[in-house]
Amino acid sequence: MEFKIIRIFSDHHGDSHFEDLGVPLTLAGAIGFLSGKIKVEHIIFRKVLPDYDYEFHTAPSRQFIILLDGEIEIETSLGEKRQFTAGQVIQVEDITGKGHRTRNLQPVERQSIFITY
Repeated sequence: MEFKIIRIFSDHHGDSHFEDLGVPLTLAGAIGFLSGKIKVEHIIFRKVLPDYDYEFHTAPSRQFIILLDGEIEIETSLGEKRQFTAGQVIQVEDITGKGHRTRNLQPVERQSIFITY
């Protein structure tokens, strides 16, 4: 069993890409399936306004982003676009290079959690 996440990373040319990942889960009895522990640094709570449209940028640090509500579209430097909805987890690692663009798909405030590592 796996927990699905999407990774955004930069290649040696500085271009950003998506990668589908599966975090292995093991049965932990009555509490369900768990991954191994991942060492993290900080947790950051975030809210953005309905018109959020952030031009190409690199991530300030390696981080997991957990979308709590709303919908976003992320575009890589090569023009590939993917849409994400509440409950999805994105592993952002393009801390160098050309970066990615992020915009709200719904005209609503959106909340997310960043977990740096």
